[in-house]
Amino acid sequence: MKAKMNNFSDLGLTEAILRALDAEGYSKPTPIQAKAIPVVLDNRDMVGIAQTGTGKTAAFVLPILHQIINGLYRPSRGCCGALILAPTRELAMQIHESVQTYSRFVSVTTALLIGGVKPHKQIKSIARGVDIMIATPGRLEDLESSDALSLEETKIVVLDEADQMLDMGFIPAIRRIMSKLPRQRQTMLLSATMPKQIRHLAKDFLKNPAEVSVAPASKPIDRIEQIVLPVAKADKRQKLVEILNKQDVERAIVFTRTKHGANKLARHLEQAGLAADAIHGNKSQGQRQRALEGFKAGDIPVLVATDIAARGIDVDGVSHVVNFELPNVPEVYVHRIGRTARAGTEGVAISFCDAEERDLLRAIEKLIGRRFDSVPDSERTTQSMPQNGPKKHAANSRGKHRGKPGGEGGRSASGSASHNTRSRRRPARSAGNDNNRSGSASKSSNQNGRRWA
Repeated sequence: MKAKMNNFSDLGLTEAILRALDAEGYSKPTPIQAKAIPVVLDNRDMVGIAQTGTGKTAAFVLPILHQIINGLYRPSRGCCGALILAPTRELAMQIHESVQTYSRFVSVTTALLIGGVKPHKQIKSIARGVDIMIATPGRLEDLESSDALSLEETKIVVLDEADQMLDMGFIPAIRRIMSKLPRQRQTMLLSATMPKQIRHLAKDFLKNPAEVSVAPASKPIDRIEQIVLPVAKADKRQKLVEILNKQDVERAIVFTRTKHGANKLARHLEQAGLAADAIHGNKSQGQRQRALEGFKAGDIPVLVATDIAARGIDVDGVSHVVNFELPNVPEVYVHRIGRTARAGTEGVAISFCDAEERDLLRAIEKLIGRRFDSVPDSERTTQSMPQNGPKKHAANSRGKHRGKPGGEGGRSASGSASHNTRSRRRPARSAGNDNNRSGSASKSSNQNGRRWA
């Protein structure tokens, strides 16, 4: 019978990593970390399945750092020892930040390769060879095809958020990249959901992998209170302003389906007196970075985003997620709401549903195994939020939380037109959670989950 891994010190990680974790205030691993880290340290291939917010990033970053610190291997010029692939620039940047945080007491070289910026500095960063390279598939292929880098010495490969890579059409590029890697390597594939195409990818490129799963695939994280509000399409903007003004919103991410829609909605919120900005694929990298930095600092408490940000924003203190429009793909709902209830906290996910979106709502219900309360069409524009809801946020309130290694959370409100999922228990702080909050609900169902930075 295996001993329980209650502390990071039980996992066999090197002292320098434990010091970095301690400096961040982390001592207890999340479930995915406790299960995955020993597997990776044993040099096995791994498929990791865990809800967003459970700490998947640290689950592979920490053991990779351990192997690099304790190994004698040094990559040649233009090569990398470990390659981490991420679907979005924001996620790649956050993984890079995590690597730097946990390697603060050792000498580990890194490179970040993402699109949206000129490649000169990135080429320079890999010229002497790096221990860990974090990249998006498009930029990696561009530099590899121009002979600026080589994958022939890569010993460890991580495919993070593999199902989003599928959704974004990256699988052909992933297959091309994987074909250029050495046959003798350690490969990890991590995802919140595991559709058949991703299982086929794992079968093709992983050798006898250990499967680590800590939560049912596609289930929303536990501490998020989920609310569905029937709202006529024409009334959505006004209802959003009412919610952001009346609810206790510290930081909110509002999801739209289109880039143009995100821009228009952000302008509408600004005109209504709410500090807001938009982030999407048509923004330059500088614009996206400024918006994200303002959101993290609390200067911009409302961020309007398309699904490029659904798994790319890892910010503590996101109290609310609002689905202004329901996603066309039900799995995206799970990733959107996972932006709240992080690092062991709780959060609220509010979804608007107009008459044309009822089929999308049913698909989400089927995926998560829950039915939201239904409201007759005649009542759709008359439903109101609870009177005892949270207060209006201050646009200049500053967030003081730092990115954590993992977590999930959620909370709920009540109303005849809503369905809630929540959990009141606040777990012990661990290196794999982000902030959440709790509330009360009537007629509610509960469902929870967790993750790391």
